[in-house]
Amino acid sequence: MPLTPTHEIVRRAHADGTGVGAFNVLQLEHAEAIVTGAERADRPVVLQISENTVRYHGGLEPVALASLALARAAKTPVAVHLDHAENPDLVREAVELGLGSVMFDAARLPYEENVATTREVVDHCHRHGVWVEGELGEVGGKGGAHDPGVRTDPGEARAFVAATGVDALAVAVGSVHQMVTRDAVLDLELIARLRAAVDVPLVLHGSSGVPDPLLARAVAAGMTKVNVSTHLNKAFTGAVRGHLAAHPADVDPRRYLTPARVAVAEAVTHLLGVLDPR
Repeated sequence: MPLTPTHEIVRRAHADGTGVGAFNVLQLEHAEAIVTGAERADRPVVLQISENTVRYHGGLEPVALASLALARAAKTPVAVHLDHAENPDLVREAVELGLGSVMFDAARLPYEENVATTREVVDHCHRHGVWVEGELGEVGGKGGAHDPGVRTDPGEARAFVAATGVDALAVAVGSVHQMVTRDAVLDLELIARLRAAVDVPLVLHGSSGVPDPLLARAVAAGMTKVNVSTHLNKAFTGAVRGHLAAHPADVDPRRYLTPARVAVAEAVTHLLGVLDPR
């Protein structure tokens, strides 16, 4: 099927009050597993490529083109998204390569710089039909949207969205990146206040640390796009370790990457059902 624009997937979920899973791609096996999991769940999904992953691969183009090819061949709507880009040049490259959306992260800059830089990125992306996610943690640049203890103020969120023109907003409500335990505590009341304050979809980063029931309640309170990375990496690595422990003589990576891919696909199918249990 044709590549699905991110805005179609996220806006539909925003209107329906359901959640969209956005999962980070580290290499081809991740992308394949995420698409397989989405097809099994019969749900749309977003493949995300972070700036850290771009550095790992030495460039955006190889992993982006592979993800775009998988998205176009998928049996369910799949969008491809640039995640946590801090370099405007990388954003421009993503636009040229055909990604449908970008997340521009200037949250660590002082507020006025964050607004001005994000506005420039939004203007460029919108000229090319690309959807932009911004991030607002703490005004003054003291913390990003997912630093421990940081919370996004609804009034500041409303002003930021109006000043920048972003299409979605990542907010700080209690989640933290790279959690390997699922015991994060979200501020559901704040999510509801943020949902009422802005007219764009809200994005939850650091969702790997949030238990399933709380993820479902966060979506009910107003979250739309839910980003997951570490949880999938745990499943991937656990499957590799298990296979090698049982088969220590194996040297062909396909033998241990296959169960890793299966584990990630199963985790994606499960989480998509949590976020959109229709």
